[in-house]
Amino acid sequence: MVSTATKIAQKKFDNCIMNASGVWCYDEKELSALDKSEAASFVTKSGTLESRKGNPKPRYFETDLGSINSMGLPNQGLEYYLNFVNKVQEQNPNKNYFVSCTGFNVQEDVLLLEEVKKSGFKGIVELNLSCPNVPGKPQTGYDFETVDMILQTVFENYEGLLGVKLPPYFDIVHFDQMAKILNKYPLTYINSVNSIGNGLYIDEEQEKVVIKPKNGFGGIGGDYIKPTALANVHAFYQRLDSRIQIIGTGGIKTGRDVFEHILCGASMVQVGTALMKEGPSIFRRLTRELEAIMRSKGYEKLSDFKGKLKYMN
Repeated sequence: MVSTATKIAQKKFDNCIMNASGVWCYDEKELSALDKSEAASFVTKSGTLESRKGNPKPRYFETDLGSINSMGLPNQGLEYYLNFVNKVQEQNPNKNYFVSCTGFNVQEDVLLLEEVKKSGFKGIVELNLSCPNVPGKPQTGYDFETVDMILQTVFENYEGLLGVKLPPYFDIVHFDQMAKILNKYPLTYINSVNSIGNGLYIDEEQEKVVIKPKNGFGGIGGDYIKPTALANVHAFYQRLDSRIQIIGTGGIKTGRDVFEHILCGASMVQVGTALMKEGPSIFRRLTRELEAIMRSKGYEKLSDFKGKLKYMN
């Protein structure tokens, strides 16, 4: 019997596939659709202290090989998501959920986590350190000293289960440096990767960009980023303490993609661009495809192949 079940922080999930924050999770309607699907769980949109309209439209565009977006963190505010998730949790006491949040400075991060604590939320929090599409705001995840300072301050004030979403890194020394920082703190997991920031896609006929914010610059997702995502997952799997698990995100649209993320060391995976294109029914297809691959290889559970990527002699 093949099982795609997994655990994050000793919390059980019947499946290892879920949505990526920012996709199909803006409001109760979208989150409810995820909850009724075969997804393992859901993570909310990254909630801020106050609701945000985000960047002007058009701000998302699908391409043949993925997508480009500059959403600007449109969200209903963290309180909205906490109220909804706590309500859903009461209805499904045996299911575990994720809430994502992001502040624009460390003081806001602390306030957001205080809000989580006051709400009584018992699930897992994802602190987004990778927001590449807010004009005038740099990606926190590329400022290593700031990441260190944020994590130190956060864990002085918050004792719940906490993971961080990271941008993609492209240099071996950056994997080393970031892993050294992450290993200092009682993190539950890292989520790797967010979109590759500041790509540009052009409408050839119109000789024009395809999204309005930032003169067309936006985060790249989909097929384009899978090799980068796999590299980040495996690099951190090699470097992080075993207590810090990895959620792999980037370029997942088939069961093979899920398999490869887990082979590289992910305990769970999140789907973004492909979910936007296909809708929540994608989780059934991806699960069946992953199960078929596992059966063909004689694997019964994820731990049979998780992190067991082979190298050439």
